[in-house]
Amino acid sequence: MNKLILIVIVSFFSTLAYAQDKPEMADVMRSNGKIYDVVAVCLTILIGLFLYVFVIDRKISKIEKNK
Repeated sequence: MNKLILIVIVSFFSTLAYAQDKPEMADVMRSNGKIYDVVAVCLTILIGLFLYVFVIDRKISKIEKNK
């Protein structure tokens, strides 16, 4: 149990140490105006996934209702 707590604490502090670094790639993309393209693609993928899950849920609900 002590090892598990120690692992959690160490991983928490290591993520804090990495969070202090500045993401250079994001700065370059932002300066070139490409960050908006990346955000648009990510949003398109997420919206597509949510729509897919919604449609599948409706189909499953219809099948369950018929049985």
